[in-house]
Amino acid sequence: MSKVTVAVPDIGGAENVDVIEISVAIGDTVTVDQDLIVLETDKASMEVPCPQVGTVVELLVSVGDKINEGDAILVLETAAVESAPAEAPAAPAAIAEPAAAPAAVSAAAASTASQRIELTIPDLGGADEVTLIELCVEPGTEVAAEDSLLVLETDKASMDVPAPEAGKIIEFKVSVDDKVKEGDVYAVMEVAGAAAPASTAVAEPAVSAPVAAVAPVAAPAAPAAEIELALPDLGGADGVTVIELCVAPGTAVSAEDSLIVLETDKASMDVPAPEDGILVGFKVKEGDTVSEGDLYAVFKPAAASDAVAPAPAAPAPVAAAPVAPVAAPAVSPVSENGAVAVEEETVSNDIYAGPSSRRLARQLGVDLTKVKGTGIRGRITKDDIRSYVKNALQRTEQAPAAKAVTGGAGIPAIPAVDFSQFGDIDMVKLSKIKKVTAANMSRAWLNVPHVTQFDEADITDLEAFRKSMKAEAEKAGIKLTPMPFLIKAVAMALRAEPSFNVSLHHDGEHMVHKNYVHIGIACDTPNGLMVPVLRDADKKGIYQIAREANELIKAARDGKLKPRDMQGGCFTISSLGAMGGTAFTPIVNAPEVAILGVSKAQMKPVWNGQEFVPRNMLPLAVSYDHRAINGADCGRFFTTLVAMIADIRRVLL
Repeated sequence: MSKVTVAVPDIGGAENVDVIEISVAIGDTVTVDQDLIVLETDKASMEVPCPQVGTVVELLVSVGDKINEGDAILVLETAAVESAPAEAPAAPAAIAEPAAAPAAVSAAAASTASQRIELTIPDLGGADEVTLIELCVEPGTEVAAEDSLLVLETDKASMDVPAPEAGKIIEFKVSVDDKVKEGDVYAVMEVAGAAAPASTAVAEPAVSAPVAAVAPVAAPAAPAAEIELALPDLGGADGVTVIELCVAPGTAVSAEDSLIVLETDKASMDVPAPEDGILVGFKVKEGDTVSEGDLYAVFKPAAASDAVAPAPAAPAPVAAAPVAPVAAPAVSPVSENGAVAVEEETVSNDIYAGPSSRRLARQLGVDLTKVKGTGIRGRITKDDIRSYVKNALQRTEQAPAAKAVTGGAGIPAIPAVDFSQFGDIDMVKLSKIKKVTAANMSRAWLNVPHVTQFDEADITDLEAFRKSMKAEAEKAGIKLTPMPFLIKAVAMALRAEPSFNVSLHHDGEHMVHKNYVHIGIACDTPNGLMVPVLRDADKKGIYQIAREANELIKAARDGKLKPRDMQGGCFTISSLGAMGGTAFTPIVNAPEVAILGVSKAQMKPVWNGQEFVPRNMLPLAVSYDHRAINGADCGRFFTTLVAMIADIRRVLL
């Protein structure tokens, strides 16, 4: 018996990596490729495999230690060195010889010509269209089994793709920044010929075409037909909530059938089936918080079962290579064990951070989108996160009064009341949209010094014109209400009086003057108040405004709006005309600085200089942020707006 010290192998140049798990204990008997310890770098987790058979007699590292390539990790007691080649039988006999070290090749095999094989991207744990961020070797380089050939990056982690066996890299079929997926050919490799002349029919395909050798023991074809569904573009929303699973596992669905319903701060949205098929199962549950790109379901396309048999061809090279147990761990960080956390899922494709950094961010409650990375190529490190938290705490300590504020400048909270003591009650949980609306209204009311001015617009001629065009508009498929005329008039008034088309910069030192005119339309929906934004209203005609406004309002009421549909507004219109009332004071929709409130029109006697005549008068109210707008500014804006509404031809001037 002899003792062998096992050291950390090549870890791609990483330094001071963390030991996050010890997979064996003193006294354990270990085999070739059995996991000994698990390391974690900024990019991925990786297992260190056992190089030979033996018994663990001493552990030289502990969980939490930081180690480097070449550091000793444990001591094995093994058989005499001469017996070392006996480790080869650890692999199945059909593929052990081709995969073993070149030293084990017999003299007969040595005469066999070298062969070229194509290397394919292995199983990516459900990730699709990942980015190639590094080629680790140059064409013509001799590599050993498990040497890193290239590095891929998913939304959540980086991973190395190792060489399946010893050989020479002839050429790469991919380049840095290419998008690749499982099964894609990425390189051509030259390897030694088949090792066993007596069984050429079996051994030769095992090297040049691994599919043939592995197919008899491959997994059944049916699972290959199943695909994992990822959440589509959510319009920039992060950390959205799953509020409904629309079908049961095993249900047959058609393309565009709703599978789950998500709710953002401002809207709910359905996620449809991509095609006809069967919903095998969900990877999320109601109440989970998810983001774009997260896997949410397992799906079996309707036609997949008829074309699955040849499918194992792509992953076969991975199955044939004995390094599969090593390659797999590099993929595990992609799904983070299936866990979904709010902080992590706020991370978009623009965030570059390893799993250990993401874990620390989750533990500390840090939004990684707000952290500036100082690592290579902008990678966010643990030190960046700690520095961010330290600075945040310092800012909090410098403004201690903010801690006790429950609403505005130290305003105390409304005391709790047990309403059930007065009679029967029902407790109805507020939707996320209603809670966000309440918070936004409170914030705007407490921070914006509101002033409201009132006036009336004579819409007698406008209504006569609108009604004369109603039939023509209906033929064009357009519902022509007063709202498109109000939107156009407001847009042109903002152009005429640009002092209203501004926002206060958050630094409190600048005013933002906007060269675009986007109008928000406040909508009453089953889910609560929503404000979709119609863009470039000043550049559009009445019919186009009517069509787009109707589409936005319908989307709001159907819960189909995306976050981008409610962003970028310059000015909001809130109309209660259909519900009645003579006036109201709308709350400014910050960071906008003004809002128009529209009440119900009514016929009134108006003095024309000689007599009273009946005119259709529309009550209007403009609330504005007095920090940005003075009373004289509002007077000019309001006069311009009322004149344009009274004579819509003025919008052409």
